[in-house]
Amino acid sequence: MSETPLEWLALARGTHDRVADRRRDDAWVARRWADQRSRVLVVEGGRVPVAFDPTPRLAFVPPARAPEGERYLLGVDERGVAHFAVAAPPPAVEGAEPADLRRVGALLDDLDSGLMAHAVALRNWHDTHRFCPRCGAPTEIASAGHVRVCTRDDSQHFPRVDPAVIMLVRDDDDRVLLARGPQWPEDRRSILAGFVEPGESLEQAVEREVFEEVGVRVHDIRYVGSQPWPLPQSLMVGYFARAASGQELRPDPEEIRDAAWYSRDELREAVERGDLVSPGPLSIAAQMITRWYGGPLPRQAEFR
Repeated sequence: MSETPLEWLALARGTHDRVADRRRDDAWVARRWADQRSRVLVVEGGRVPVAFDPTPRLAFVPPARAPEGERYLLGVDERGVAHFAVAAPPPAVEGAEPADLRRVGALLDDLDSGLMAHAVALRNWHDTHRFCPRCGAPTEIASAGHVRVCTRDDSQHFPRVDPAVIMLVRDDDDRVLLARGPQWPEDRRSILAGFVEPGESLEQAVEREVFEEVGVRVHDIRYVGSQPWPLPQSLMVGYFARAASGQELRPDPEEIRDAAWYSRDELREAVERGDLVSPGPLSIAAQMITRWYGGPLPRQAEFR
C-alpha cells in the first residue's frame, strides 16, 4: 500500500481564491456585489440550489436577484468573477433543486465543490455564534462574513473548526480494522475516528482514540491527507497506523458496537454479500480504504 498523500478528496478540491486580504475592504466588496457578473449562492440548512443537467452544478443567481440575508464573500474564480453566499431560503431557480453536500459534494467540479463547502461551513458557524461567548451580548457580522464582533465588548470571534483524526489501522497481516458505531445500521462499517482533545497532538489523538475505542495499541502513525467536513464544522485529518497482530479487540460499548479485522478477500466478500456497506466517495474514510484495498470496492455506496 502506498503511503504517499491522498491525491483526491471530495471536499478538499476548492480552486477559488479566497481573497482574504479583501475581506475588510468594504469599498471593494461593495463594488463586487454591485457587479452583475458576480455570482451568489443561497444557502440554508446545509443545502444550496443545484442544477442536474445531467452533471450536478451549483445554481447561482446574480446579486440583483439574491434574497435578503447575511452575505459572505467566498472569493474569486480564475476569471476574476466574485462569488458570494447569502444565508436565506433559496429562490426558485429554473431547473434546480436544493441539495446537500452528502448528495452532491463528490459529484461537483473542483470549483463548485470548494465553493459549496466554504458556504455551508460559514452558514453553519454563523447560525450557532449569534452571541458572544465572553459576555452573552449579540454579535454582528464583519470581515465579509469571516468574523463576528461582540456589540458590547468589541471582541472578535472567528469561524470555529474542530480538528478530528481518522485512522486506517492495519495489522502485521495487512488486515484492516473496521468498526460500527452504536447508532449505525447493521451493515455499516468504517475506520476509526475521533476529536482531538485540548493540549493533544494529532498523533497522540490517533493513539488515544484507537486504544479507547477498541483497546489496541498502534505505532508507525503516518499522515495521508485532510479535508474539511462542514457537517457542521470539522477538519478530518487522516492517518495510517499499524498495530501488532494478536491484540484482543475490546470495543468500548459507548463508542463501538462491534469491530473486526478484514483481509481484502474478506472485505470484498462481505460487501458482495450485502453484509457490509462501504463508504461513498465523499468521505476521506472511503479514499483511505480504497488506498489500502488497491482500488474501488464493489457496490460502493454512500452512507446516508
